[in-house]
Amino acid sequence: MAGYFREIARRIFAQEFRESNLTFKDGDDQYAPQYLLTPTGAKVNRMFIVGTLTEKEDVGTDSEYWRGRVSDPTGSFLVYAGQYQPEAAQVLVECETPAFVAIVGKQSTYTTNEGDVLTSIRPESIQIVDGDTRDMWVLDTAKQTLDRLNLLKDGGPDAAKSVEHYNPDIEHYRAMVKQALESLKEYQ
Repeated sequence: MAGYFREIARRIFAQEFRESNLTFKDGDDQYAPQYLLTPTGAKVNRMFIVGTLTEKEDVGTDSEYWRGRVSDPTGSFLVYAGQYQPEAAQVLVECETPAFVAIVGKQSTYTTNEGDVLTSIRPESIQIVDGDTRDMWVLDTAKQTLDRLNLLKDGGPDAAKSVEHYNPDIEHYRAMVKQALESLKEYQ
């Protein structure tokens, strides 16, 4: 399969992910990846998150379909896994809550009848990790978020599109990063 490459898994805090609602495809091909553009300018197809699995529930009707809530210092992500993500679903079944987990997965959006966009993650993999891994993820995600905030001023196609759509409050996202970093001190 010439020309195939795996999308980079972006690090995004839960608050920013929940506040994102601009989806688009690059190209007209039916297999073109779906992207979510965040207020800080991250172009997300795949994500890498680390947080605390705080709850899980089988929400399937005919077959097992698991919903998990994974919290980071800024909020929580919803994760859904079923028959098409069997390894991830199995981890959700077997994992005791609360537990630190690392997840690589695809962003997913759903638009309600009222026009609200709900975000979630379809996990490709879920691993149980330790608190140090979670702390490193918070540090890396904070740095990448601040880097994106700096790029919003400098431009670039994704930054320009993000500024046009969201008109993001830079200080709001700086405060989010500060909140995340301060949470690390609570565990020291």
